Amino acid sequence: MATPEFWFVLVTVLFVGYFVLEGFDFGVGMLMPVLGRSASAEIAEKRRRVVLNTIGPVWDGNEVWLITAGGVLFAAFPEWYATLFSGFYLPLLLILVALILRICAIEYRGKIDDPIWRRRCDLGIGIGSWVPAVLWGVAFANIVRGVAVDENKKVVSGLLDLLTPYALLGGATTALLFLFHGAVFVALKTSGDVHRDAAALTRRLALPATATTGAFALWTQLAHGKDWTWWLVGVAVAALVAAVVAAHAGREGWAFLGTTVTIAGAVVLLFASLFPAVLPSTLDPAWSLTVENASSSEYTLRVMGWATVIVAPVVLGYQAWTYWVFRRRLSVADIPQSIGLAR
Repeated sequence: MATPEFWFVLVTVLFVGYFVLEGFDFGVGMLMPVLGRSASAEIAEKRRRVVLNTIGPVWDGNEVWLITAGGVLFAAFPEWYATLFSGFYLPLLLILVALILRICAIEYRGKIDDPIWRRRCDLGIGIGSWVPAVLWGVAFANIVRGVAVDENKKVVSGLLDLLTPYALLGGATTALLFLFHGAVFVALKTSGDVHRDAAALTRRLALPATATTGAFALWTQLAHGKDWTWWLVGVAVAALVAAVVAAHAGREGWAFLGTTVTIAGAVVLLFASLFPAVLPSTLDPAWSLTVENASSSEYTLRVMGWATVIVAPVVLGYQAWTYWVFRRRLSVADIPQSIGLAR
């Protein structure tokens, strides 16, 4: 637990957890306008509340994975953290603002019983879901591809330099993959008309999600991958195809497992392609940040290791219990007439 390699693996695991769990949160937020449509304003509102309540008990816990990943980066790889957050300042700021907007919209949506207020909150939820879903893909594609890091470990490229074809494909991949992941999750967690529409939506999203994910995984492997990472490409694509087949068969549980494996495989592929670098330099490979030159001292890593051993099982156990408690499906019939303090 005192080696930089261990903490690199842990950062990978934390981002796997974040993108798997927050991925369907983003997907649900992006799909609310579609799955919340109805000829009746009253039914449309109830449908939107059903969709939002599928993530209501868990969305804030899912965000803890990002906070933990950021904390581990700060403590275990301070050079990586400093260079990354300064060089990617604007994209990461946009992600942060979007996440704050989404948090406020979800928390305050049901505090005022007014249709205009709720529409504005729904807009905030949509923006707060779309922006991170796209920008996370753009950011990680640039991390793997490398940026202009100089001899002082400072990123000297601008925002437009991050918008390369590979990075834009990464953004499209995460957005479409999270959309599909979210649609499968809603189908898994609902019954009635919302379930039927979510299941139909998974079939429409299957082709674009599979095409972009396959193209991005293949490009990553050919340009940045290693000989042994080919199997990760195969696992990610095969799991997504299996998810599509399961979704068409109405097996939402297996479909959700497939999208989960796909997202996990894609994240592991990115980090495996990156290793042993953590932020490659396109100016001079000697200026790249690696797990060795960007990590903290051995003593710091050892202390963090003991803290992780003590705290991690408690957090994982509590989150697993939360998902178990709120496991049943929801429908429009479960939504009360008066919005009250409901989300």
